[in-house]
Amino acid sequence: VNSDLLQRFDGDLLLFHSAYADEARQLREQCPGIGEIVCIDGECGTGVSLEQWSLGAAETFDSKSGELDDNFAIFPTGGTTGKSKGVVLTHRNIHTMVSNFYSHFNYHDGSCHLVVAPMTHTAGVTGCMHFARGGTNAIMNSVVPAEIADAMEKHKVTHLFLPPTVLYMMLALPDIRARDYSNLRHFLVGAAPSSLEKLKEAIDVFGPVMSEAFGQTEAPAAVTIKAPWDYMDADGNIIDARLHSIGRPCVFNNVAILEEEGNERPRGEAGEICVRGDLVTPGYYKNAAATREVRRFDWHHTGDIGVMSSDGYVTIVDRKKDMIITGGFDVFPNEIEQVLSAHEAVQESAVIGVPDDKWGEAVKAIVQLKPGASCGEGELIALVKEELGSVKAPKSVDFQENLPRSPVGKVLKADLRKQYWQDQARAVN
Repeated sequence: VNSDLLQRFDGDLLLFHSAYADEARQLREQCPGIGEIVCIDGECGTGVSLEQWSLGAAETFDSKSGELDDNFAIFPTGGTTGKSKGVVLTHRNIHTMVSNFYSHFNYHDGSCHLVVAPMTHTAGVTGCMHFARGGTNAIMNSVVPAEIADAMEKHKVTHLFLPPTVLYMMLALPDIRARDYSNLRHFLVGAAPSSLEKLKEAIDVFGPVMSEAFGQTEAPAAVTIKAPWDYMDADGNIIDARLHSIGRPCVFNNVAILEEEGNERPRGEAGEICVRGDLVTPGYYKNAAATREVRRFDWHHTGDIGVMSSDGYVTIVDRKKDMIITGGFDVFPNEIEQVLSAHEAVQESAVIGVPDDKWGEAVKAIVQLKPGASCGEGELIALVKEELGSVKAPKSVDFQENLPRSPVGKVLKADLRKQYWQDQARAVN
């Protein structure tokens, strides 16, 4: 994967840790465009050390020398729907993202941010924002729920970002309610949709500190934000409609729900969530066709289906590409996954469409149970049927010990689909 990305994105410098020296040597051989490889933690016999490499650098840096529209970085997409594309982000994009976060969250010089998720994604960005405001970052090198809880108490953590999967693992800790979280101010959950029941549980465990942000590589981290105060009314009661939502558009973004022809949908009606403004990428690196596909009617199309309420809160219905058409009915997997996640034995689930001679596609649920828990297929099918009706109820349920995930914790539904669609002429019926 790294070799492919470096070659497609014209990488010419590779920084690596000595633990990956062998891989760095292989990458240099595979990627003729790489001119230098630099070991960041000292001499390791491969390339030069960061200290040696830095000798040729100027002692000062003029931060005003670059323009806002100069490229900041190329970020690969998650690859959940196919081969990763290179998203070009400019300094203006990053400036807008940071401004959105500062406008919604209280970052200050007394903050302590616990970095658990991979720093190549949102956790690294939020960490930099804490440094910029004089805060502290406590960095963990592994994802062990009990150790995260220990670190929260030890470092008096005020800010934390986790993907939903890790949040669920923490909620399953036997002593999770016995811990001291009194310093916690913002617990940000993102990178994938969250179970509503688990969000309610998290608010009960950690207090009124839960936050959510919706973004994607092309519009990084903060298209919409739901701050802790958005969840509740003046009396401290959870507003269910708000719990379902991903918040309101950030202050520096324009967000709209559009139909296929580019017209804006009325409030409360479903369409594609679209965004424009200085947060949005100028395009994909050396991929004009892919850029045109998502940049229509002067809006960036996120690929997510959603609705906007009368008071401006956006709710995701599902991924546009994940929608199942069964017997002529449109079925959105996220709705079914929410019902399944409410079952006491279910850790997480993924709902996909599989080939079916009668219905075209049949709804299938693939379920990961909590450690030590048990549950039958019929019980889960009956649960969904009771809540959503027979059309949306899975026709079958498979159980897996672990669902396949991307490096940032997203369930790889494309990988799950492959085993059912590999002998088909096309991936929909």
